[in-house]
Amino acid sequence: MKLLAFAIALVVASCEAATPQLRFAWKEVDYEWNTPAERQNAIKSGDFVPANNLPLGLGRWKNKLFVTVPKWKNGVASSLNYVDLNGTSDQLLKPYPSLKDNFIPDSAKDLPSNKTIISVFRIYIDPCDRLWVMDTGLADIWGAGNQIVRPSIVIFDLKTDQLLHRYFFKLEDMKEDSFFANIVVDVDKNTCDDAFAYIPDLGGYGVVVYSLKQNDSWRVTHHFFHFEPLAGSYRVGGVEFHWTDGVFALALSEPRENGFRTMFFHAFSSTKEFCVSTELLRNYTHIDKQEAFHDFKLLGDRGQGTQASASFYDPNTQVLFYGQVNRDGVGCWNSNKPYTPENNVLIFSDPKLYEFPNDLKIDDEGLMWILVDKLPRFLYKTLDPNEVNYRIYSISAKDAIAGTACE
Repeated sequence: MKLLAFAIALVVASCEAATPQLRFAWKEVDYEWNTPAERQNAIKSGDFVPANNLPLGLGRWKNKLFVTVPKWKNGVASSLNYVDLNGTSDQLLKPYPSLKDNFIPDSAKDLPSNKTIISVFRIYIDPCDRLWVMDTGLADIWGAGNQIVRPSIVIFDLKTDQLLHRYFFKLEDMKEDSFFANIVVDVDKNTCDDAFAYIPDLGGYGVVVYSLKQNDSWRVTHHFFHFEPLAGSYRVGGVEFHWTDGVFALALSEPRENGFRTMFFHAFSSTKEFCVSTELLRNYTHIDKQEAFHDFKLLGDRGQGTQASASFYDPNTQVLFYGQVNRDGVGCWNSNKPYTPENNVLIFSDPKLYEFPNDLKIDDEGLMWILVDKLPRFLYKTLDPNEVNYRIYSISAKDAIAGTACE
């Protein structure tokens, strides 16, 4: 009997799902300042309000893990930053490319320089060692709101930390309620100059396409970019709120036989997933829009209460991962299976550990990085500075889906 019990225990242990490793955790974030006096002066002037600095987006390049801090409220010292992977778990954020390039007043009227960063939600690191930054140009979003400049794409060479290019959106790319909080890049490492960026407009319900080679952009519209009226209510961290956010998460597959990728997408306030070929997005200005309407496809529905934040497609496992904001965890779907509630799996969930997973990425080593930040409480209530509010986890994508319907 003892041997049987021991054997059963081994089987149970081997079947237990892997859990993400906590890599970084902060009660409040702070930055590397040039001098202590500079920090104190920033606090006195209101240019740095520690409680108003919430990490949101992330991305890994070699030993750097980039962390964005959007200017939701006043007093955000630096919007684009990184931490050292081998550093302490609560280390100071290092402004990128420098503090000078990030530290500008919320009341500014223009850019001090072309590499100045104003407010960033999410970033994308491409195979060509470039950092693509979607700068909203908007400061103090939740407060007075100051649109310092038009939204822009800022591209850095990660090997030299030098600015490569900045592209400002055209007026026709935007609508009155436009809000750009994400970016994905479609490029091959052998054709770095022929890159395309896709930027969802969650407030104006469209997608902006940018061609690096053409240095031009155009707007794509479709009904599937809108939110679902019955999926706009949330309850997270004891906070009930209602959002009308449209198309938000974009994820790119590996190239198909025709050389183009599939772009998976969903609105934030929705439980449905859609897809479209990047061939259509790239050539949208030259095609019949009426015929192209039917090339956007509904994949299926995850089920009630499954609104999702950012998503990322892993070509090694052919699995789409996504944050489950209403369920305090991360979900997945194997793209070789029908898109049904049964095939959409919540791979880990805990309201104490994964409250509002806001961004996730998978790096070249197959590690999935997840940022959790309690955003609803930050916006509608207050965070307790004596408890951990912001966490970053990592886990092998293969280990995350082991033994699930996504494997």
